[in-house]
Amino acid sequence: MHEMILRCIACVLALPFAAAAQTPAPAMGMVVMHGKGGMPGGLVNTLAEELARKGYLVANLEMPWSGRRNYDRDVAAADQEVTAALDDLRGKGANRVFVAGHSQGGVYALHYAGRHPLDGLIIIAPGGNVATAFYQGKVGGSVSRARSLVAAGKGDERGEFDEFEGGKGNWTVRTTAAIYLSWFDPEGAMNQDKSSRALPKSLPVLHVAPRSDYPALLRSKQEMFDALPAHPLKRLYEPNTDHRGAPAASVEEIIRWTAEVAARQ
Repeated sequence: MHEMILRCIACVLALPFAAAAQTPAPAMGMVVMHGKGGMPGGLVNTLAEELARKGYLVANLEMPWSGRRNYDRDVAAADQEVTAALDDLRGKGANRVFVAGHSQGGVYALHYAGRHPLDGLIIIAPGGNVATAFYQGKVGGSVSRARSLVAAGKGDERGEFDEFEGGKGNWTVRTTAAIYLSWFDPEGAMNQDKSSRALPKSLPVLHVAPRSDYPALLRSKQEMFDALPAHPLKRLYEPNTDHRGAPAASVEEIIRWTAEVAARQ
């Protein structure tokens, strides 16, 4: 009888621990965004597929700067697309949501994260800061023309405007002046410095900076990182790869870091 009573007491004491052990891990949702001229099936595809394989709910989006869309919608519309994707992930059960952007997707992700609630932000080899003197030297004429057209009430008229990327040089995009200006205005959404300063101090950020990135991005790497909020979970990860290989090379670190973020929230 005495032994039976002791067993019952042990069972009761063990119940809270059993319940804790059965508590499900946070469901992770991730929006993934490609770089300039890219596609979801391109350089970010391995990242998106590996995250999904690990149980993440993933939305691998085609953004307005893709090679196919060619700036068909403005920044505000892009924000709506990402918000809709995050809402969909939450509706599927995600209770921790992250945004990961590669190259131009990283610069845009900084803008988005400064205006919308996230559990964490991942910028992978961010590039395409339109506010630099170098960049405006490549597209500044088109920016001035687009601004004049918008001021004259002709913002919805389609035309040809300059675009630039370090590995490709200049090319032409055909869109409206208003849409073009929303992306290329040096004081607008793709001003990386302004977007970094606008991030909430409560937001953890993982900055992936590949060791063999483009020289200009390597030179500005520390400055980019220092501009991010001084959060305890702010991290700089430097995989041994180049700009194009950065998304695939960062899979394990992204999984590790997002798990750390989720565990501390």
